[in-house]
Amino acid sequence: MIQIEEERDEDWWEVEALYDLCFAPGREALSSYRLRDGVAPVRALCLTARDEQGILASAIRFWPVCVGAQRVLLLGPIAVHPTRQGEGLGALLIRESLLLARREGWLRVMLVGDAPYYSRFGFSHLSGVEMPPPTNPDRVLGVALVPGAWEGVTGQVTRAAEGAC
Repeated sequence: MIQIEEERDEDWWEVEALYDLCFAPGREALSSYRLRDGVAPVRALCLTARDEQGILASAIRFWPVCVGAQRVLLLGPIAVHPTRQGEGLGALLIRESLLLARREGWLRVMLVGDAPYYSRFGFSHLSGVEMPPPTNPDRVLGVALVPGAWEGVTGQVTRAAEGAC
């Protein structure tokens, strides 16, 4: 039995340790981390998945960013403990968090990732949306939480100042 909960302040370092385990050293040098510097995550959408013993199995975080003058959610990072991979925990957190995001009034979500994996959640390539270098533009993906939410949204992805664009 997996318990999904909003990430609590006391979970922060445990979640960070999971990210360190799952991602290559230097993950914080990626351009997506520069967009997070000094910006609070969207706490209601940052989730953890724990097993019946309370052991952290997976975590997902979201951050506000701007594309042009539009408010956008940046998904990531998401990680699943190596011993729990293949159980569908990442998919579970993505689906649950996207439902929550829609309920919270968010219109669109973006990420940097592999299209073959994320396309099953509705993500597709975002042309005209430019992540800071050195991001591969083919890996910039988005999903509309309401129909047409990405129409006409183009430009540089920038940090959200005080959560607003």
